[in-house]
Amino acid sequence: MFIVDEKDKEYRFQDHGPKYLMKGPRMNFAIVQFQPGQDFRAHYHDIMEENFYILEGEVDIVVDNVVHHLAKGQFIHIEPKEVHYIINRSNAVMRMVSTLAPYQDNDKIEVDNPVIDSCGGFNTPTLAS
Repeated sequence: MFIVDEKDKEYRFQDHGPKYLMKGPRMNFAIVQFQPGQDFRAHYHDIMEENFYILEGEVDIVVDNVVHHLAKGQFIHIEPKEVHYIINRSNAVMRMVSTLAPYQDNDKIEVDNPVIDSCGGFNTPTLAS
């Protein structure tokens, strides 16, 4: 058993990215924060499944070329091998909980980000509602 205070941890990239409250041995638990316009490179996991719960703001999460616009109170589950890309295209800070399980060190394969077209949309074939 252990207790962690969020204020004792730091975001990976100073003011954004994941802030791990627990990293392994069986799962990761993080608070993720993105400033307006910030993103996290497209990637997938061979073994781990990933979950996001939106605490504050709005975010676009592209999963296997389908854009999902999520807001406070919404949850998304991403299966292993599903390519996902995350971007805050709003004008406000976005914060969410992220969990990864079962924890596997080095189980992240980066791929090309989706292309954002001149109208601000993603160059993807499907838009989810």
